[in-house]
Amino acid sequence: MTGDIVNLRQFRKQKARTDKEKQAEQNRLTFGRTKAEKNLTSALNDKATRVLDQGKLEKGEGDE
Repeated sequence: MTGDIVNLRQFRKQKARTDKEKQAEQNRLTFGRTKAEKNLTSALNDKATRVLDQGKLEKGEGDE
């Protein structure tokens, strides 16, 4: 009835590492976007704004 001998210090450190890795993975899913993805989104938003502005009708002095 002999169990495996476990060093508690090493066990605690390993558990802390796995907990940190789980938290890091969650943060990557929540906040992680590459710079390229951010730039692409920004460029697409700018393009959509330009296209929308091109279709606007401006009121002239004769129009009221």
